[in-house]
Amino acid sequence: MRRARIPGGTAVALLGAATIAAARAAVARIERNPDPFPYDRLAREPQGEEVLVPRPDGTVLRAIVAGDGPPVVLAHGYGVSLLEWNVVWDSLLARGHRVIAFDQRGHERSTLGSDGVGSEPMAADYAAVLDRFDVRDGVLVGHSMGGFVAIRAVLDHPELAARLRGLVLFATWAGRILDRAPQNRLQIPLLETGVLQRIARTRTGGVLFGAAQCGTRPSPAMISVFREVFVRQNHQPLIPIVRAFSREDHYPRLGEITVPTVVVVGSADRSTPPSHSHRLAAGVPGARLVTVPDAGHMLNWEAPDVLVETIASLQP
Repeated sequence: MRRARIPGGTAVALLGAATIAAARAAVARIERNPDPFPYDRLAREPQGEEVLVPRPDGTVLRAIVAGDGPPVVLAHGYGVSLLEWNVVWDSLLARGHRVIAFDQRGHERSTLGSDGVGSEPMAADYAAVLDRFDVRDGVLVGHSMGGFVAIRAVLDHPELAARLRGLVLFATWAGRILDRAPQNRLQIPLLETGVLQRIARTRTGGVLFGAAQCGTRPSPAMISVFREVFVRQNHQPLIPIVRAFSREDHYPRLGEITVPTVVVVGSADRSTPPSHSHRLAAGVPGARLVTVPDAGHMLNWEAPDVLVETIASLQP
């Protein structure tokens, strides 16, 4: 008997069709997952007084502040905004904190001045925010890029140690972000070329991209809000900080950090794998490591209670 042969082009087409079908089936499964928080809750900005913080290069940082008591300063991750703090915001206010969050330069409603984005000017922004709100005995919380820049801030601006009683580094790293992180080896080049932004705008690609930032049970509502914020950013001017994630290496200087530090990571985080958090905790003197089972990169929504308890553990 003669075997039927499938032409090469037909084989490629069949393989492509099978891949698309599998991706759509995965999206359908994800969209049936339960939501710990409803969409409307996650899409609502934290409420408070809006304060503008001008910087010497023309950047204007938009900050929100509310409450009284021990201060907590929240620094968000790449491509999003202070919106990501909406769940922990209310919990921190209920616990009697003064809560301050700001849009990083070039993100959402903060402008971008002549110095552009980079860990050096962004670290100086942190110092300016803490100075503008006269933070004393505060806790600085940095998520993802926010933690990466927070590390440089406390290294470049040693005067910050006098303002802080605690540092929370969650789902973050100190440079060399490609190390043991295959997802980043795919995501970052796609981001630099603009392909990832186009993928994120499609239903199938966008849901899978958002799910890749979550843990073992991706929430459709979390994915939707994350995607909406991510795609409305102008990413092109932000590429220098993305390149800094892999080109810079602050791990050798972690021993200089004197602020009491807690490192938090989800066990299923693929954007900043636990290996980075283990290295952070080993490098910062006296640092404590908290691992959240099955959680991913969106710990601000996936494990808000853990974050609030971690902050509380650094307060008197």
